[in-house]
Amino acid sequence: MTGALARRLGTGDAVVIGLGSMIGAGVFAAFAPAARAAGAGLLIGLLLAAVVAYANATASAQLAAQYPRSGGTYLYGRERLGPWWGFLAGWGFVIGKTASCAAMALTFAAYAAPEGWQRPVAVGAVAALAAVNYRGITRTARLTRVIVTVVLTALTVVVLASLVGGSPTWSRVSPWDGASGGWYGVLQSAGLLFFAFAGYARIATMGEEVRDPARTIPRAIQLALGLAVVVYAVVAVTLLAVLGPDGTAATAAPLAAAVDAGSWSWAAPVVRIGGAAAALGALLALIAGIGRTSLAMARERDLPGWLAAAHPRYAVPHRAEVALAVVVCVLVLTVDLRGAIGFSSFGVLLYYLVANLSAFTQAPPHRRFPRALQVVGAVGCVVLVVTLPPSAVAVGVGVLAVGVLGRLARLSRGGRTGDLVE
Repeated sequence: MTGALARRLGTGDAVVIGLGSMIGAGVFAAFAPAARAAGAGLLIGLLLAAVVAYANATASAQLAAQYPRSGGTYLYGRERLGPWWGFLAGWGFVIGKTASCAAMALTFAAYAAPEGWQRPVAVGAVAALAAVNYRGITRTARLTRVIVTVVLTALTVVVLASLVGGSPTWSRVSPWDGASGGWYGVLQSAGLLFFAFAGYARIATMGEEVRDPARTIPRAIQLALGLAVVVYAVVAVTLLAVLGPDGTAATAAPLAAAVDAGSWSWAAPVVRIGGAAAALGALLALIAGIGRTSLAMARERDLPGWLAAAHPRYAVPHRAEVALAVVVCVLVLTVDLRGAIGFSSFGVLLYYLVANLSAFTQAPPHRRFPRALQVVGAVGCVVLVVTLPPSAVAVGVGVLAVGVLGRLARLSRGGRTGDLVE
């Protein structure tokens, strides 16, 4: 194996990295589009997203315990189903999450930079966090711990300012009376909110860097997901009680709007601090996860082989992370990716579909959860994908087609023997 990584993370570090990804990616980004799709029915969507996410998490945990190496579902798909399945999972993850990196960088800049300076500040954030990741995974975990603490503190202040300093109307919270869009809208909100729970994938992709992975990864994934569900439920109920479904849907910054609706005006800067810190936490963990999936794909020549190197001193996939940072900086400077949630969800749901199918094939000695959970996860992924906004599905299918054609071209030029006889 080219460039082995170092096992330096414990359960607490892995939980923090996963939690930092989940609460950073979704709290400040996902509720407004979910409310536009389903109104107060987003609470049902949140529950459905959590159920699918739990099923997917158990599949990832079970697979990571058997295959404690970098790559996540890209690795599991190759091992259990064959190279093409692994490629589809890895390509969907890398492309979707690269777009998410740019979106999180722009979100950070929206909270932290004045108008006109947002794109340069976003580029600076990408470069700074890539440098942190370059110096080693333990530094990533330490910084993520600080960021998670800041975000949770900010969210606590936001909830208190909205409920105590504002005038909540609890009748708005009813998911039945305030729902809109029917079941299609509810399912679409679930697909959009699933974006928020995808952070536990970062734990599985770092399977080569945790101590005692067979024990640490399953525990860390379930703990991080459980904590994230609680945080999202509290925030969702608060937004609906203070702003109502229409008010939540009408603003790009519903948490700030909820604070502004109350009398605690001093708390408004807390939303900016929390939003900036949340976006940084998500971006930091995304860079780490994509770098490791790219490393695994490069080892199998599904990405350029030179990306497979690990730094001789810091034991991180430094070339993959530098290449990722360059691509994200170009996207930040040239493309508006605020609407990337749907496309990211498309790629992540495909990723977890492969994870569930892979876990379904595991033999009894490696099983930790019943196969029924993998069935629930696979069916849930398919249902949520087909109910995403049509534009997101179209872009996702197009990008996947580009990747498939690229791999076919490589194989036709003389790829690995095992691939040619798939």
